[in-house]
Amino acid sequence: MSRKPVSTDIASTQSPATNTPEWSVTTLAGALKRTLEDAFGHVRLRGEITGYRGPHSSGHAYFGIKDEGARIDAVIWKGVFQKLKIRPEEGMEVIAIGRITTFPGSSKYQIVVESIEPAGVGALMAILEERRKKLAAEGLFDETKKRPLPFLPEVIGVVTSPTGAVIRDILHRLADRFPRRVLVWPVRVQGETSAAEVAAAVRGFNALPINGDVPRPDVLIVARGGGSLEDLWSFNEEIVVRAVAESAIPVVAAIGHETDWTLIDLAADMRAPTPTAAAEKVVPVQLDLLATTADLARRHRGAMHRLHDRRVSDLKGLARALPSAESLLATPRQRLDLAGSRLLHGLGAGVRRNEARLSMASQKLARLSPLVLLERARARWTIAARGLTRGYAHGLERREAILARAASRLTVQPIRLRINDRSERVKTAGIRLVNAFEARASTDRARLDNLWKLVEGLSHKGVLARGYAIILDEAGQPIRTRAGVSEGMAIDVVFADGAVRAIADGDAAPASGPRPAKKRKAPSEATPALTQPNLFDVGS
Repeated sequence: MSRKPVSTDIASTQSPATNTPEWSVTTLAGALKRTLEDAFGHVRLRGEITGYRGPHSSGHAYFGIKDEGARIDAVIWKGVFQKLKIRPEEGMEVIAIGRITTFPGSSKYQIVVESIEPAGVGALMAILEERRKKLAAEGLFDETKKRPLPFLPEVIGVVTSPTGAVIRDILHRLADRFPRRVLVWPVRVQGETSAAEVAAAVRGFNALPINGDVPRPDVLIVARGGGSLEDLWSFNEEIVVRAVAESAIPVVAAIGHETDWTLIDLAADMRAPTPTAAAEKVVPVQLDLLATTADLARRHRGAMHRLHDRRVSDLKGLARALPSAESLLATPRQRLDLAGSRLLHGLGAGVRRNEARLSMASQKLARLSPLVLLERARARWTIAARGLTRGYAHGLERREAILARAASRLTVQPIRLRINDRSERVKTAGIRLVNAFEARASTDRARLDNLWKLVEGLSHKGVLARGYAIILDEAGQPIRTRAGVSEGMAIDVVFADGAVRAIADGDAAPASGPRPAKKRKAPSEATPALTQPNLFDVGS
């Protein structure tokens, strides 16, 4: 099989010449970005939020917007996110307003969101209901936490717009009912920053010192005129609801008309249908209070007059029932005189008792005086010193006598004489010891002979030597009774000089009557020998 030659020409492997321009990746990505932004610019994109996990650590928010057929990435920069009126939530259907651009680092296109609107009133209501359930679960709407309003506040704080008709209605109603000092914290009641301003105003009033230069309000009114759900949405934000729920000052919510309601109405201590009604709830009517006060003062004066008359009448009746002063004081006066007479005698007796106790105490103190005790101790020490001196002298004399006797023995008797004396004493003791041992041995030998004789006298062999015998059965056991012998039984008769085997014939004498004559047996085989008890049982 033949092979074709392969060309190694480099020019043959290069692409043919063309006029298509070359693009770098960065240049192409930038061109695509500008083309996409120029073609679309700002758009309104409707869809459902997906993959939302809250703002990133950098403050930016990244998520996606999808519908049934596609999905596009979305990003909200930190500065825009903080100003959003409606915050994105997972699964929320929204209309996102922004511009389409690309991210060259990953070849993706995305929408940079500048604002978000709920997709219809139904979506807002769903968000509102979900938020209400969440805050209710946290206990922000608990009725037990709501506090009563002060009856007549000194200072009233109002959080509302300073240019609207709401503040004028509130001030006019307060002036008609009961003029009070009013502090207005101006805020925007609609718009992106409205919620933050209202929450800051509520917290600002609570932060005022009680006795500061700016007085702290006794009650707060958060008010706004009527409007659509979108217009009132600032008062549904969590920041506002939490600020109202945490307020230490009682809050009256007056948002919108009577048919409007917001989450702040549930968190406030009291809800008013209108701002004017809120002013009516925080203060009473001054003329009504004056009239009520005058009526109560009149009734109080009448009651005091009637009470005074009744007390005077009762006092007069009691005075008539009381005894005279002389009769009341007679007995106490007599007891006082008796006590006075006894007091003099008691004082004298007390003085004498105290003198006796003082004398006894002085005598005891004299006996226990430190000087007396010191003299006694000095006397005891003197006696002890004398006894110690005598004892020391006596002991010294006794030791000297002992030493003198010992010295006399050492000088009178030489050592040689004492050795000879000790040798004679040792010889004498040896002789005495030999004599004592022989005497003791003789005595023990005599006692042993006597005991052996006693043993031989008490032994059964001695009894057998006197003519007795021992009858043994085939097992070698002694037979003690006649009933133990049967006819034809082999027995052994043991004498002093030996034993004899015999056979018992079984013949016995009757219980009564003459005994029949029999052949005379040997003395060793006599019947009495069979029944005669022995003194010592062999083998027992």
